[in-house]
Amino acid sequence: MEAKAVAKYVRIAPRKVRIVIDLIRGKDVSEAFAILKFTPKIGAEAIEKVLKSAVANAEHNFDMNTDKLYISTAYVDQGPTLKRIHPRSRGQAFKILKRTSHITIVVAER
Repeated sequence: MEAKAVAKYVRIAPRKVRIVIDLIRGKDVSEAFAILKFTPKIGAEAIEKVLKSAVANAEHNFDMNTDKLYISTAYVDQGPTLKRIHPRSRGQAFKILKRTSHITIVVAER
């Protein structure tokens, strides 16, 4: 049995979130929380929220034991990109791409 949680349209670039998600993939939930707590990346907060949600889904929806949970699948997809302009000299305009992420975490029982 697996429980899943998804955070969509998170305003962090997927490239930055993938660095953190690679640290916790396949780990026990308690170990993953410890890793995320001491990871000095902005994506760690968003991933921790999604992981808490996945654990809560497992506990309440599927009656799983939270002590036996591990992260079976964790991935980050790219969401829509917000396009902005930055005015430059001589009437030019440079594009700013504000990227978004969709974070998915699936937990399962050992």
